[in-house]
Amino acid sequence: MLSCLIVDDEQHAIDVLVHYVKQVQFLQLTGACTNPLEALQIVNEQKIDLLFLDIQMPDISGIDFIKAANGKSHFILTTAYSEFATQGFELEVVDYLLKPIPFPRFLKAVQRVVNMTTRSNPVFDNYESIDGDYIFVKTEFKGKMLKINLRDIDYIEGMKNYVAIYHNGQKTMALLNLKDLEQRLPKKNFLRIHKSFIVAIAKIIAVEGNRVLLRNLNTEILLGDAFKTEFMEIMKSKLME
Repeated sequence: MLSCLIVDDEQHAIDVLVHYVKQVQFLQLTGACTNPLEALQIVNEQKIDLLFLDIQMPDISGIDFIKAANGKSHFILTTAYSEFATQGFELEVVDYLLKPIPFPRFLKAVQRVVNMTTRSNPVFDNYESIDGDYIFVKTEFKGKMLKINLRDIDYIEGMKNYVAIYHNGQKTMALLNLKDLEQRLPKKNFLRIHKSFIVAIAKIIAVEGNRVLLRNLNTEILLGDAFKTEFMEIMKSKLME
């Protein structure tokens, strides 16, 4: 888990980044500041792994902020002006994001931070291990087979002789049995949490009682009693206390 702080003198820019951070399971939002001097005090008093930092701010610029922080954190610069990129990279910032920032570009930037700092994180490493792996499934359309990247799968729902595979904002109906598919999927990446549902472990962002919430989805999946013990053991192994 990477602790992060957002520093920008424009509230709407902060709101965008807060929304993005909350969608990424390995980021933990420590706070957001419109006053860079207040943010600098936080960096001096707390361990902040990553700062999303605007460049043009009152009192102190983002470039001067980085110099004052003296290497205590990683920085991703956020700005509407590309002319500061050279200065930023001279100070060894991780990345430079131009506003308005698309979410995929945001993810690419934080990925770089993870590559630098959290290689020992088993959940993240397992997620990366399926990058490039895929399955082919027979769809409900006769003669049609579809390739689905395992990394893109959010969850799978069993429907008698079919399964519904939810991936990349799509729903694919496949002629498969949920139990057979469960045996084919890598157990370190996918977990059956209900008689009718398999979820991608890396996509889990929260557990509220018997409800499991997945990243980027409004869907809540019920945790079945028969699967609860194994599920909670996995979650507890990652619990910070």
